Amino acid sequence: MQLMLPTARRKDGEKQPCIKIWKFDLRIPFVHYEWELPEMVQACVVFMTGSAATAYLQDLFGFTFEMALSIVFVHELLYMVNNTLGDPLIGGWITPAVPLITAFLLNFEGKERMYALVGMELLLGLMYVILGATGIATKLIDICPQSLKAGILIGSGFAACCGPYGFKAVADGGSGFFKYPISWSIGCAFGLFLLFSNGFGKVKFGSKNKFIKLLTKAGFVPSIIVSGIIAMIIGEVALPDFSNDTSFWFNPIPGLVWVWHNFSIVGIGIPPVEILLKCFPMAVMCYVIAFGDIVGGTAFMEDTKRYREDEYIDVDPDRTNICCGIRNLIEAFFSPTCTMSGPLWSAMTVSVAERYKTGKENMYSIFGGSCTFNTTKWICQLIVPLMSLIRPILPLAMAQTLIIQAFGSFYVGINMCRTNVERGVAGITAGAIATCANPSYGLFVGIALCILMEVVGMSKKERRANVEEGIEIYLKNTRAELDELDAKEAAKAEKKAMKKA
Repeated sequence: MQLMLPTARRKDGEKQPCIKIWKFDLRIPFVHYEWELPEMVQACVVFMTGSAATAYLQDLFGFTFEMALSIVFVHELLYMVNNTLGDPLIGGWITPAVPLITAFLLNFEGKERMYALVGMELLLGLMYVILGATGIATKLIDICPQSLKAGILIGSGFAACCGPYGFKAVADGGSGFFKYPISWSIGCAFGLFLLFSNGFGKVKFGSKNKFIKLLTKAGFVPSIIVSGIIAMIIGEVALPDFSNDTSFWFNPIPGLVWVWHNFSIVGIGIPPVEILLKCFPMAVMCYVIAFGDIVGGTAFMEDTKRYREDEYIDVDPDRTNICCGIRNLIEAFFSPTCTMSGPLWSAMTVSVAERYKTGKENMYSIFGGSCTFNTTKWICQLIVPLMSLIRPILPLAMAQTLIIQAFGSFYVGINMCRTNVERGVAGITAGAIATCANPSYGLFVGIALCILMEVVGMSKKERRANVEEGIEIYLKNTRAELDELDAKEAAKAEKKAMKKA
C-alpha cells in the first residue's frame, strides 16, 4: 500500500513532483511524496538524540525542562525546512562545534550570554544565506587552508573531551565520565564500536542478518538506550517519573512566549556591536565545519543517485546553504538554540539512502523517506509520556553524543593534513582552540600560523609541490611499515617451520 496521492507519481527519470519557487522545490506530504512507514518507526526511536539538547540549554541557561523543550520543539520543526524545500539531506546539529560554543558562551554571564548565543546564530544564518545565494561559498572554503580546517575539527574534539560532558570533574561542573562512570563508559564504547569499529565495519553493510541491519540503521541510538537502562539499574540516573504528566500532548506555547520576550532578538533586541564582533570568529568556525558537512553530504547524495535512474535528485549546495541560513535566522529571531542548525545528520542520511538504494518498491522517493523521518521526529517531541520516559537519560545522551562526535572529528581532522607543516599548524591551532577560554583566539592563532608557515615566501606552485611530496612520503612510509610487518611475519613462519622440521 502506497500512502500518497496520484499527484505524487512521476515519470521514470524525472524529478519528484513539486511546486517550483526560485531555487526551491516545495513538496507537501502525500501530495508530492509518499509517507514511509519504516522511517516513521525509526524516528520514534532516534528522536531522543535531538531531545538531548534540552540538557544543554538547562546547563548553560538554567532553564526548566519545559522551557528547554519548547526551544527544541522549534528546532526540530525547522529540520523540515531543508527537505520540504527540495534538499535531500537530513539536517542535524553542527555537532563538532558544540564544545567550542559551550566554551565560548561560558565567557559571558546573564543577559550577555543570551546576546552571545543570539549573535552567533544571527551571524551564522547570514553567512549561510549570503554565501549560498551568491554561490561563492565553495570558493571561500577552497581558500581556507587544510591545516586550519583540520585544527578546528581536532580542537573541537579536544574541547569535547576536556569539557563538561567529557572528562571534567563533577566538582568543576562535569556531567560526563565522572558523573556517570559506568553507564557513560559502556555507552561511549558501544557507540564508537557501532559507528567506527573496524570489526563491525566489516560486516554491517554487507550483512543479511536483520539484527545487524537494524543496528546499522539506528546509528549510535542503541548505545544510548543500553547505557540509559544500565544507568537506571545501577542508580546513576533516576527512574522515569510520570506523576506530573497531566496530558498526552505537550503545549510549547507558554514556554515559547517567555522565550520570545526574554531569549530572542524579538524580545531582547539585536546584540551590542562589541558582542557581535566577539561572535564573528565563532560563527566563521561553525560555518567552516558546516560547509564540510555540505561537501560530504553532496558527494554522498551524488553517489546515491547512481543506484536509482527512475528518480532525478537535484542536489544543490547553494540551496542547502540557504535552507540552513533560514533555519538559523528564524531561531535567532524567535528561539535560539546552542547546537546551531547544520546541513547534515550523517547517520540518518545514510540510513534513509541505503533503503532508497534498494529500489522503487521499497522507497518511492528519497524525499518520502527524509520528510517522513523529520516530521515524525518532531511529533515525538510533543508526546509527554514519551518525553518523561527518556528525560532522566538526556544529559547522559548529550555526553555520549559529544564524545562520539569527538572521535569522528579526530580521525577526519588528522586525515586532512598532508604534510608535516600542516600537521604542526593543525596541532597548535587545535590546542589553542581547545584550551583558550575564548576559542576564537585559537582561530586567530591558526590563521597567523598558516600565513607564517605555509604562505610566506612560497608560490602557489611550490605549495602544491609540497603537498604532493607530503602525500608521496606518507605513502612511501606506509608501504615501508607494511613491508616490515610482512618480513616479521615471514620470519616467524620460517622459525615455526624450522622447529617442526
